[in-house]
Order: sequence, then structure tokens, then C-alpha cells
Amino acid sequence: MSDPRTTPSIFTRGAVDLSALRAAPATPSRPAAEPQPGAAPGGVPGGPPPASGGHAGGGVAVIDVTEATFQSEVLERSLTTPVVIDFWAEWCQPCKQLSPVLEKLAVEAGGAWVLAKVDVDANPRLAQMFRVQGIPMVFAIVGGQPVDAFSGVVPEAQLRQWLDAILKAGGVEMERPEDPRLTAADEALITGDLDAAEQAYKKILAESPADAAAEAGLAHVALARRVTGVDPRQALLAAQTAPDDLAAQQLAADIEVLAGQAEQAYARLVDLIRRSSPEDRETLRKHLVSLFAVAGPDDPAVATARRALASALF
Repeated sequence: MSDPRTTPSIFTRGAVDLSALRAAPATPSRPAAEPQPGAAPGGVPGGPPPASGGHAGGGVAVIDVTEATFQSEVLERSLTTPVVIDFWAEWCQPCKQLSPVLEKLAVEAGGAWVLAKVDVDANPRLAQMFRVQGIPMVFAIVGGQPVDAFSGVVPEAQLRQWLDAILKAGGVEMERPEDPRLTAADEALITGDLDAAEQAYKKILAESPADAAAEAGLAHVALARRVTGVDPRQALLAAQTAPDDLAAQQLAADIEVLAGQAEQAYARLVDLIRRSSPEDRETLRKHLVSLFAVAGPDDPAVATARRALASALF
């Protein structure tokens, strides 16, 4: 894991752009209840009982966060208390290993930092804004900005060291250039105004054709349009029952990307390309490249998938 005083490579544009999230309406969230014995505080099934001691001084330890409550529960709270965001999902087995440990440590900390749990299935836009490509993924937010992040399951001892470093870096503020054009485009995307977002991103690309952030935003718009009104579970089931159906597989890949399973989505389409006709291969290749654009050219999973794609094609 990286030094929290530096900008990790997983961040896009130097850091995650949270300006659009600040524009989301802040409504009261479900109060963080004292963890009950035998259940993980954040609702992850199978988690171990929380550590004894509860919330020191009545402070909040674990909260469930949505797009509507992100501003108040994460951004504003992080101005005075570090917030650790845990992106997870019910179906994610590694999440069931990591989340209970995070929850236990949050309770032990007694309010020194707060664990904010984000269900990627219920809050796909938050996952998009943070460029989540796989879960579990954990971000540390200090002073309203991300200061470090990691993905996957981490041993408790290493996790404690990471948290100690985050607390020591409590006063750090990230430096990043503000681009009002991207801010406006991202705001339109996060609020669901896809037409306005598309126009804004296209205007940026007309002025700056090599703008990777605008390209990623435009790809996000196309992805959001493809999955609008789709039942994710039904779509994934349809793909499972029809492994050679191009439309079903492409839609399943779209859903996996939105759910933070980009690597699985890439592998799904590469595997289908290997066994498809030349005509279908081109259709699938273009779709896969559009998903690469969502993550951006610097994402390591994209680089790996591009090599797999080249092998499948040639």
C-alpha cells in the first residue's frame, strides 16, 4: 500500500473528483447503531462479533452511506475525523473477510476514525466516481479528499499499520487542479442528466481531444445508458444461461463493471471473443474497448486485459 502522504496511482486526474458528490442533496442517514453481538455492524453476513467496548464517548464507529448522505456523512465529517470508505457487496466473498475486521477496528478506535460502508449494488454512481474496478476497495478520506486507498483483503496487522499512518496524516490536503468544465460534466453525470453530461464531455473533447478524463466520462455516459432500466440479477442470469449470446454477455459485462467487477467483465468478453466468428469478434472488441475507456488508460487491469485481447484476436 502506498504512503498516505502521496497520491496513489489508482486515483484519476491526480485524485478522485468529489465535486459532483458535494452537489448531491444531503439527507439524514440511518443512525449508526451499536454493533450487536453475532452480527457484523455494517450488515455483512457471516462477520465475527465486534470487539467489546462499543463506541467510546458515544462516537459513531460504523455507518452505512448512500449517494444522498455522502456529503454530510463522509465529506463534511472528514473535515474533523478521518473517514474510511469500504466499498462492498453482499455477493462479494472477499468483502466478508475484510469488512468484519474493519468494523472491529473502527469500534476499537472509539471515534478516532469512522468506517463508512458503501454497497456498490445500491450506490453504483459512488463506485463510478471513485473508479472502483474491484471490491473490496477501501479509501481513506481526510479533509474532504482521498489520501490513500487499497483493494483486496489485507491482513489485520498490516491494516492496523495503514490506519495508524492515516491518522498521522490527518492534516494532509491533496493538491489537484480544478477544471470547471469537468466539474460541470461530472455533476450532470452523478445527478443522472446523461444528455447534459454527454454534451459537456463532448465539448471538452472538441477543445482538448486527448483529455482522458472526458473520454472516461463519455464512456460512463454510454455505459449508464446501456444499463438504464435493466434488472442486474436477471441480466446476469440470462448471460449464465446463454453463454454464446453476444447481447446478453455484453450487458452482463456492463453490469459487472458498474458493480466493481471490471476484471471479470473483461475476462467474460475476451473469452467470448476467442470462440466467436470474425464478424462477432469486431463487435465484441469495440464493446470491450468502450469498457476500457471507463477505467482509463492507466488502470493496471486494463493493461492486463488488453494483452489478453490481443492474444485472443491474433
